[in-house]
Amino acid sequence: MLPINVSMARVKFLLAEVRAVSVPLRHSSGRPWFAKCHTCSYKFPCFHGRFFYSTEGRRGREVSLTFLPGECTGLAEVVMSQIHARNSLGNVFVDQMYEVVQKLKHDNSVRAVLFKSEVKGIFCAGADLKERAQMSNTEVGHFVSRLRTLMSNIAALPMPTIAAVDGYALGGGLELALACDIRIAANSAKMGLIETTRGLLPGAGGSQRLPRVVGLGMAKELIFTGRRIDGEQAFSIGLVNHVVPQNDMGDAAYRKALDLAKEILPQAPIAVRMAKESMNQGMQVIPTKDRLEGMAAFIEKRLPRFTGE
Repeated sequence: MLPINVSMARVKFLLAEVRAVSVPLRHSSGRPWFAKCHTCSYKFPCFHGRFFYSTEGRRGREVSLTFLPGECTGLAEVVMSQIHARNSLGNVFVDQMYEVVQKLKHDNSVRAVLFKSEVKGIFCAGADLKERAQMSNTEVGHFVSRLRTLMSNIAALPMPTIAAVDGYALGGGLELALACDIRIAANSAKMGLIETTRGLLPGAGGSQRLPRVVGLGMAKELIFTGRRIDGEQAFSIGLVNHVVPQNDMGDAAYRKALDLAKEILPQAPIAVRMAKESMNQGMQVIPTKDRLEGMAAFIEKRLPRFTGE
């Protein structure tokens, strides 16, 4: 039943959306779309009317992949929604993250990737210590190796990646954020490589990536002490690119990350990918059709029309 204060125009809009989502939409990869509201994530039209389309239903998944339409076309979101264990890095979570990252690696339609959490107050709580306690030493070694490979695969994604840290990012959770190119944090977020407080070591690349971001001396201080820092402190040492005041919805970092992603999307996709590779690997940029179009647009004083070639 519709609320009595909903206008007839709104009713017509909702009915149109119902008809729209009944059509078997498909992504360019051939995977089916699922319509969801951008605000509340309902599968069918609600009163927000802000829809995105996902290639995966989220029921039963700890990590899912979403592709946004409209002005956000080309933006993919990796959504972490493991509520019961606070997005901790267990076997199922890691397996599903592997699957998602593998899909992104080969999708040339994606221009930027945003990592976010649907668990309020949590980005990723790090290792699932309860699960790990049930593993043998051999199994632990194998799992940590897989986790390290996963973070390397995220870091090696060809398009820009942004971590929206709206809550706790501890241990492997911070290592996940460090594997991204850009980090946005809410001022209330808590971050730290806390492994030494548990008799462990950062095993998924944190001890290598953190010094590159904040410098060797500061990285040693943070790892030796296992200190947790908030978003403001993280910004002051260069751990995050931006810090924003948290809002009532608990998604301030996500909203800022979304705005930043929208700045990236219009840029020449091959040039952006090659710029990332050049900065990461020291490779030189080679000419593309987009490069020629950019030069021509500058000379002709018009907006460039990039085709991704």
